[in-house]
Amino acid sequence: MNPHFSPKNPKPNLLDVQNERNISQNNKLPITSYQLPICETNPIKANSKPIFPSSVFCLPSSVILCLWLIFFNISCSKKPANAVSAANEKAESNQQAQEPNDPNEKKPPRPEHKHPAFTERIEERGEMVAAQIKARDVNDPNVLKAMQTVPRHSFVEHPDKNIWNSNLKNAYADYPLPIGFNQTISQPYIVAFMTEALQIKPDDKVLEIGTGSGYQAAVCAEIAREVYTIEIVEPLAQRAEKLLKELGYRNVFVKAGDGYFGWPNKAPFDAIIGTAAAERIPEPLIEQLRPGGRMILPYETEFGFQYLVLITRDENGELHKKNVMPVRFVPMTGEVQKKKK
Repeated sequence: MNPHFSPKNPKPNLLDVQNERNISQNNKLPITSYQLPICETNPIKANSKPIFPSSVFCLPSSVILCLWLIFFNISCSKKPANAVSAANEKAESNQQAQEPNDPNEKKPPRPEHKHPAFTERIEERGEMVAAQIKARDVNDPNVLKAMQTVPRHSFVEHPDKNIWNSNLKNAYADYPLPIGFNQTISQPYIVAFMTEALQIKPDDKVLEIGTGSGYQAAVCAEIAREVYTIEIVEPLAQRAEKLLKELGYRNVFVKAGDGYFGWPNKAPFDAIIGTAAAERIPEPLIEQLRPGGRMILPYETEFGFQYLVLITRDENGELHKKNVMPVRFVPMTGEVQKKKK
């Protein structure tokens, strides 16, 4: 550190500097890097009194030098070189205290768009977004971008090749399509509407009940940090998992199982989306919804009518429900059917 830039040190007198130089030459002490810290003290004027007891100056110069070396090493080991480094050390300490040590908190990679399917049928997707989605007042730019990006035609596979070929031709049509096992891929508008209702943010963790083709999970994965999706039909779960990996959705995690129980060891979730209708809302899903979270799923009344129900949990943990749209979904199977009897 140059002492001339420190506001505490006065500008040195040229005569004083010359006197110190003469004293150094008379003592013939070798100048080494260990003498540099001496410059950090104020220059000693010719008429000033010594700052150390006189007995110290009776010691040999070599002893004085050794004492300076010891003092310098101790001070350097305890204090940073300057005020800037001290501030940096404090900032680094605070940052380390704030950063989580849990490796599971590391964000998964974002979806890749290297698969050829992303460059196919782009105009059809554009027409779908404009005519079917934006024209019906879905305006969230993240949702519109996701619907424009995800290659819907990749998700319309069916065990029957004739139906599959028909699905490919109508992949961007304004209606649901069969994908086998008595399941369907939802109408594009419904996918967009439900996604917008969840108000998904880039750091959100989403749970989907009913993977189906994997299309809804892919749309959510374009926006959210990670998506966990459960499918009770094991062949569908396997097919969707394989396809999502091929398309580069590394932030989607698929599990074959009963969605009624949710995914407890990954809870809580910022958003939960259900794509199968039940006569009551599974309680485990409500428990796994984070305060401030949103959940949307089809609910079937005792008269057979279905409505999309939007459930929000406020910061105090209280639930708020409202019907937002009449719909028609395939029924939710598994534990939820046993419970209603």
